[in-house]
Amino acid sequence: MLSIKLLFLTVFSLFFLSLAHAADKPNVIFILADDLGYGDLSHAGGKARTPHCDRLAHEGMRFTDAHTTSSVCTPTRYGIITGRYNWRSTLKKGVLWGLSEPLVATDRLTTPKFLQENGYHTGVVGKWHLGLGWQMLPNGEKRQAKSGPTKGDGWQIDYGKKVNGGPLAIGFDESFIIPASLDMFPYVYLQNDKPTAWATVTKAFHRPGPCAEDFEAINCLRDFAREAGTFIDARAKERDKPFFLYLPLSSPHTPIVPSKPWQGKSDIGKYGDFLMETDWVVGQVLQALDRHRLAKDTIVIFATDNGCSPAAKIPALVAKSHKPNADWRGHKADIFEGGHRVPFLVRWPGKVAVSSTSGQTICTADLFATVADILGKSETIPANAAEDSFSFLPGLLGQAQAKRRPFTIHHSINGSFAIRRGKWKLALCPGSGGWSDPKPTTAKKNKSLPPVQLYDLAADPTEQNNLQAKHPKLVQDLVATLARAIKNGRTTPGPIQSNEGHPNTFSQKLLAAFPSLGR
Repeated sequence: MLSIKLLFLTVFSLFFLSLAHAADKPNVIFILADDLGYGDLSHAGGKARTPHCDRLAHEGMRFTDAHTTSSVCTPTRYGIITGRYNWRSTLKKGVLWGLSEPLVATDRLTTPKFLQENGYHTGVVGKWHLGLGWQMLPNGEKRQAKSGPTKGDGWQIDYGKKVNGGPLAIGFDESFIIPASLDMFPYVYLQNDKPTAWATVTKAFHRPGPCAEDFEAINCLRDFAREAGTFIDARAKERDKPFFLYLPLSSPHTPIVPSKPWQGKSDIGKYGDFLMETDWVVGQVLQALDRHRLAKDTIVIFATDNGCSPAAKIPALVAKSHKPNADWRGHKADIFEGGHRVPFLVRWPGKVAVSSTSGQTICTADLFATVADILGKSETIPANAAEDSFSFLPGLLGQAQAKRRPFTIHHSINGSFAIRRGKWKLALCPGSGGWSDPKPTTAKKNKSLPPVQLYDLAADPTEQNNLQAKHPKLVQDLVATLARAIKNGRTTPGPIQSNEGHPNTFSQKLLAAFPSLGR
């Protein structure tokens, strides 16, 4: 009888210890859509139905002033993984390609590596786009396509070997990824850093290049949903160990290829169909959490890597009353708000108030500091990690926040900078810095355009009235703040850190006006 009571007490104690553990170390799922704009989701005015993202907004918090670190793919992903601005790395502008070398140094403390060190099992499923160290065939060999033409680069890769510098090298326990965007070869899956098949044929989902014979872009979302579900199913069997799942999707980035069940489901065309399928993946994740009764123990974050791309044919969508980037100026690649102001939803049952909103300015690089704060481990972040990451946990919990980020730095595809402090935003370029008008080459030739743009976002959220001439002291102050942020190697408090080279993307005209921005 005594042994039965002892067994009961042991099981009872373990049960409550596991509950306490779950409360102290919640699971974290970070879902990152690709090229999905601020106004694309139906709760934000979008005309395609997105019930699962709407559910996250209803059951959690919606941030209305959330930003990516850059207005294009790779730089934003770097910021999420490292808590550091990409222009401190070797990537000063643009994006990586499918054959690019790894961008994240293996000796850098990353968000997943930090969570590993704190007892988490970590996984990534989806679009990587941070570079991979491919192994090459011996003696400079290049294979030919098994059938059809041999086009593009990547035929010299040994697809039977693991890559170097991949997800497993920077903090993930397991991975299922594509190398980069779905319009960048090679078109293969990699599982735990090893290609799942050889690229033996040429296919083109925009750019022709080596592809696994059974790989089709149209299947990716369903494959990612399946693998994410498999990951959650496996982790549900080990409830004593929390998990982190990073789920960077490949949609609705080009190629815009909704699968058959979603074709024709929206009233705004293929892009709307693809939005709906993207939202379906979110639903599959939520369904897996519900199936295992993990919802209360899991923080789910949904964000995007930049604004909607003009490849979505924005004017045609607007004509159907769908505004992908809402009323913000510009789109993907731009320094304007449409390039980097994005949806950001957080659900944490019992902690984050339902149907709540926050106007606090946050950034995707803040993930690192926020999870550290949740774990009560902020003080353990070393000086040379998360240099630009600020915790938004107090805002999530509805508390007064004494240590909000003092300013936020934005970056466009051509390396143009902007700095945002409070209601003021200073763009250090005469045009968009990206793909909308005035484009960089046109703006540079237009002598009537000042070298900088100052906007009061409270009074002028669509960035129409450049006030730089009326507030020269403010311009100088914001430039000085940016210059210090660059030279200090960090924007968080702490000792000066080194960058991997100066950004070196400032025009000569800008450097003449503001010498402090130079090396």
